[in-house]
Amino acid sequence: MITAVYPGTFDPITIGHEDLIKRASCLFDQVFIAIACNKKKQPLFTIKERIEMAEKILAKYKNVSIYSFDGLLKDFVEKHKAKIIIRGIRTYSDFEYECKMANINKQLINNVETVFLTSSDQFKFISSTAVKEIAYLGGDISKFVFPTVEKYFQKKSVH
Repeated sequence: MITAVYPGTFDPITIGHEDLIKRASCLFDQVFIAIACNKKKQPLFTIKERIEMAEKILAKYKNVSIYSFDGLLKDFVEKHKAKIIIRGIRTYSDFEYECKMANINKQLINNVETVFLTSSDQFKFISSTAVKEIAYLGGDISKFVFPTVEKYFQKKSVH
């Protein structure tokens, strides 16, 4: 059984994230979504809200589980006995950054591989940061996130 971990802040989860997760769920026996607390990034949504959004959107994928973690990804990966770290690549600059991270992770956890999945063409431009910026400026985010996520933005009075 091959277990993969897809880490990120998912602040918020987008349709691009869901596309990657759907594809990963076809490649691996188990996919663990590891939502990082990462207070350094000052997320808009609490860890509880991010988990709730992910659970609602990803419930249809029976081999996908959602967790939160605080600290090193290495510790999460080892605790869950994962063999793969999944990272999404939208652009060349993403690839450069993710290669550095993959090399660091390889030094920390030697028996784990990083697998890069490229974004589907229609989702290459979507990022959580862009979605938040559009929402802050009063724009329509419905093309980038699920209605569930839009409701969370409305609760925050961002939209």
